[in-house]
Amino acid sequence: MRTTIILNDKIYKALRIRAAESGETVSAVVEDAIKEQILEDLDDLQIVKERQNEPAIDFKAFVNELKADGLL
Repeated sequence: MRTTIILNDKIYKALRIRAAESGETVSAVVEDAIKEQILEDLDDLQIVKERQNEPAIDFKAFVNELKADGLL
């Protein structure tokens, strides 16, 4: 599929350099970056799912606990 994206000129220059150095096309470099981001997001979602039943910790209460322990 073809699409148009708008990039900052310096970012695009860096992208072209990266593609040239690796012997890949700009499209391949962009596609690889998007795939990596999607996989990272999937990992993050899995971690959230695994931890969904953990008890929530109130930030203010935790700070007070740190203060009481002399850590803050």
